[in-house]
Amino acid sequence: MAITIYHNPKCGTSRNTLAMIRDAGEEPQVIEYLKTPPSRDELVDLIKRMEIPVRDLLRQKGTPYDELGLGEDKWSDDQLTDFMMEHPILINRPIVVSDKGVALCRPSEKVLELLPEGAVARFVKEDGEVVVGGDKQ
Repeated sequence: MAITIYHNPKCGTSRNTLAMIRDAGEEPQVIEYLKTPPSRDELVDLIKRMEIPVRDLLRQKGTPYDELGLGEDKWSDDQLTDFMMEHPILINRPIVVSDKGVALCRPSEKVLELLPEGAVARFVKEDGEVVVGGDKQ
């Protein structure tokens, strides 16, 4: 299975998601999107494939979200996308692309929907939370 993760190694959710992918026996293409941001066309395509509003991909914590006034309703989807291109830290993560679809994997166990069924039976997150995914095949 081909899997890509748009990853931030400083983010616990992103690290847990990557670890679950690897626990499933998959080695994804890892894109550290703060170093190598997606192109505008790639970002627009990811949002479309996730079937979420552009605003739902905006990260608030630890970003210039408030400083830029992005909570205001005046911004169009194109403008919000422009802000994410200018400040990639505004792109929420991790985004995972697999043969089964594309998703913003928050919480990290959302990645189970994108992996082969039953590929992760049990996983322990960094904080000790146990994720039960089903019988490992």
